[in-house]
Amino acid sequence: MRYRRTLAVTAVLTCVFASAPSPARAATGYEMAVWMMDENKGSHWMADSTGRGHAGRIGTDVGIGMATESSRGYRFDRLEPDTPPARPGHLVSVPDHPDLDPGDRDFAVTVRLRTTHKFGNIIQKGQATVPGGSFKMQIPSGRPTCTFRGSVGTREMWSPIRINDGNWHTVRCLRIRDGVALLIDGQEVVSKPGWTGTIANTWPVSIGGKLDCDQVDVGCDYYAGDLDWIMIEAA
Repeated sequence: MRYRRTLAVTAVLTCVFASAPSPARAATGYEMAVWMMDENKGSHWMADSTGRGHAGRIGTDVGIGMATESSRGYRFDRLEPDTPPARPGHLVSVPDHPDLDPGDRDFAVTVRLRTTHKFGNIIQKGQATVPGGSFKMQIPSGRPTCTFRGSVGTREMWSPIRINDGNWHTVRCLRIRDGVALLIDGQEVVSKPGWTGTIANTWPVSIGGKLDCDQVDVGCDYYAGDLDWIMIEAA
């Protein structure tokens, strides 16, 4: 099925951008990176199951090998907001690559997470003022938000519901030419019309908080909770 540019038909979006990755499924051409996060304790690198080679460096403070319903996952302990020093070991960092930038393509980031906390940046590429734009998924007040900042404009969406209930949830940030949408557990909860333009920067993908921060002038917004897998798709 060819991709139809509409925010109204979630079924079409799901047809093209699969809702959950499988390590046994071959790359479809839409998957730019799939991080299953099922490494054993003591691992230093997060594998990319697509075969595209987008492995990530796992920080020393990230909990590895945590049992999940499906396999294993990562745990990010709570750190006090805006309290120095910065803790780069709290992050997983994936080197910059055009596969991981939205560019001018249809683009989706999907995360399976579990938390009881109400703060933190889950995944981002770039920060608010970097050249080339940026994208980010975060969870202030327990409500997932998606931000796409491009050459034409910025679209930010706040979920109307909180998901910091200690259960597993799948959160998806979607950007297409017609606009942006935020889906939780397969259901579209908010969308906004409008094209953001090109998004392409030279920054790594950062999982678990900000890369460039000091907890004084710039808060690191460290995520607290568990992650099961993350997928980036583009078409």
